[in-house]
Amino acid sequence: MAYFFVAVSSRKNLELCVKYALAGFPNSINGVWTFSEIQEGDFISFLYGAKAHNLYRVEGKEAIKDAKNLPPWDTMTSKSSRKTYYFPFRLYLTPIRKLNESLVRAEFAYVAENLLLRGGYRKTHFQADQTTLQSASQLGELYDETADRLDLNEYEIFMPSFTESKGKVSPPEIFRFIEVILQATIRQHLSDENNLADFLYQIGVETLDTSKLEVLGEKALAEGHIDILIKEAIPIGLARKIIIEVKTGLAKLQDISQLSMYLDEMGNECLAGVLIARDFSRKILQEAKRQRISTFEYKVDIIENGVPVTFNELKEDFQLIRVT
Repeated sequence: MAYFFVAVSSRKNLELCVKYALAGFPNSINGVWTFSEIQEGDFISFLYGAKAHNLYRVEGKEAIKDAKNLPPWDTMTSKSSRKTYYFPFRLYLTPIRKLNESLVRAEFAYVAENLLLRGGYRKTHFQADQTTLQSASQLGELYDETADRLDLNEYEIFMPSFTESKGKVSPPEIFRFIEVILQATIRQHLSDENNLADFLYQIGVETLDTSKLEVLGEKALAEGHIDILIKEAIPIGLARKIIIEVKTGLAKLQDISQLSMYLDEMGNECLAGVLIARDFSRKILQEAKRQRISTFEYKVDIIENGVPVTFNELKEDFQLIRVT
């Protein structure tokens, strides 16, 4: 189970989310990314006004067809792009704890640091670590109110899908397969203990207990951000970690340089740096070996023919192959 902070755009939208125990995400790549990444059984808190609002468990997910005029949220039109956004991607929530806590608390340092280094809320969601979830589980008080039921007339649902073909993109049903979707696929792939154990074996880090590790999404640093961070959920004495850089296309020399810089910033407790890409040239593999960076090619054969596929189909077909 993972823990996410979901950014809300206005006080009114926050109140509607709380009233109906419902999270909604827009008809955009960020919206479908969030919807795909957060799974049933995960936990979320709403993020608004630099505060964490309540703790919920995700009980269900639906993508609703023709949701433009469906309650509870109003549509929004971007002043810059003039695109109209609505909320087809929805999470059904069970309230666990009532809280209204500032992010300046030490308990939320992991998320607050990400926000500060990234310069604000420009993402729809932020993944927190297990330490943050444990802290949130002790703040505030148990939720003892009953959420209102949002009654909708008959509606149809769909499963969003992804394609590499620009000509087949048709939001909110079909989106481009881009880097954040690949990152989410890899994170969930490695969140399986068997997959993670095999991955650690291949990079020569076999001393870590996979049951005590967590696989997290983007982690901001002073000079950029790590795509995927594997770390000990409850560090004792040591805070060992592994960092992963993800590229959808051909790996480049600048990817090696960037990952090497992140390794230096993370220090001696960072046991390995890994670059995952679709393909590697011999020159890149030689440079990665020189800098002690492990290299993997990803394979998702199902998407290469251009036919749109769902996120679950991506995960089922996904493979990581060690290359040297």
